[in-house]
Amino acid sequence: MGNVRTEEVTLDVDGEKMPVFLALPEGQGPRPAVLVFEEIFGVNAHIRDVTKRLAGEGYVAIAPDYHHRAWEPGTQRGYTDADMKRGMELIPKLTLEGLTADINATIGYVKTRPEADATKLGAIGFCIGGHIAYLAAATQPITATASFYGGGIATFGPGGGPKTVERSKDIKGRILCLFGKNDPMITQDQVATIKAALEAGKVRHEVVVYDDATHGFFCDQRGSYNAKSAADAWERVKKLFKEELG
Repeated sequence: MGNVRTEEVTLDVDGEKMPVFLALPEGQGPRPAVLVFEEIFGVNAHIRDVTKRLAGEGYVAIAPDYHHRAWEPGTQRGYTDADMKRGMELIPKLTLEGLTADINATIGYVKTRPEADATKLGAIGFCIGGHIAYLAAATQPITATASFYGGGIATFGPGGGPKTVERSKDIKGRILCLFGKNDPMITQDQVATIKAALEAGKVRHEVVVYDDATHGFFCDQRGSYNAKSAADAWERVKKLFKEELG
């Protein structure tokens, strides 16, 4: 991994201010870009670390605060019970229109950066961000997507629209879905529904369930962190992006 450079940027989205965290790889561009979708805790230290790790692998990585309409833009939280309670309040406030505008603005900004090759787009997300990454794969020109424990994919759509799983057939790129078998928020029935939808849609996909992991297993700042599963998942993510994005 080389050195990375980071920037704090604010984008205008229909008159609203959306902060984004940008990490740029060492060396000459343009390089493929990866959208990084936060959890319910903001673009916090964990999401920033993931963004920088991706840049260290040679990608232009960008993490938008798509919760910016529901709280003070740029809010960052930890992983206490209180943080979880407040974070869960954000999910019902998400809308398809707002998310689409935010993702479009983020991709539009990537296109202005000479370091980035916006014709090669990847996405990665965690928790509700894993759901948003799955949604982006189905609605945007995303070549490769990694969805970590994407909550609600099989049960709802942002803003009350169709369940996101019903959009699976629209995924044109390749997708990697990573779950913990002991996740109380995402049942194995839901995982099976997602897998069946991807198979029915003839989507290039891989669904991985870690037997000894639960929700949030990738985050080393959470009590649910599982080092073995996290390491395996990261290797799979690197392989996916290398093969599909270069």
